[in-house]
Amino acid sequence: MQKIHSSGPARACDPTLDMAITGLMAALVFTGTYFFKIPTAFGYTHLGDCMIILTVCLFGTRRGMLAGAIGAGLSDFIAGYAAWVLPTIVLKGGWALIMGLIMYRLLPHFKYSWLAGAVTGGIFHVIGYTLVKIPLYGGGVAMAECFTLVAQTAAGIVLGGVAYTVLSRSPAIRSLRVKFL
Repeated sequence: MQKIHSSGPARACDPTLDMAITGLMAALVFTGTYFFKIPTAFGYTHLGDCMIILTVCLFGTRRGMLAGAIGAGLSDFIAGYAAWVLPTIVLKGGWALIMGLIMYRLLPHFKYSWLAGAVTGGIFHVIGYTLVKIPLYGGGVAMAECFTLVAQTAAGIVLGGVAYTVLSRSPAIRSLRVKFL
């Protein structure tokens, strides 16, 4: 993985380009969540989380938060999981926020800061969804679903890391990334 710049995602860029990249990444989160899902007893497991990880790694905390919240929230809404829209917006955005803060603020010079951030944010993600499930389905069901949620979160981290490793070597992505980080 490439070394993360210590300056983080604070660098200003063209607002139109910023909006286009954020929208594109939100669309990828939506696509990974809505179209690539595996049904479970109380929802589904999906590939959208890896796009959130990828967005934070490539384009920073704010864009990762927006892409995760918008893409995953929209997927829940369109899929008929209206009760999950607000928790999804908060929890996916929170995961990206935690990941970005660790990557760009707390451990900017650490080679695996993206992984430390993704895992810490993933723990928040699992705990948050479990706490939301308790009043909806009961404690037993919420705990039973933890394994599926942990597997989904871990898969998102691994796949997001692989995608980042591959894409960060692309000259096009590198030149685009320079405008953001």
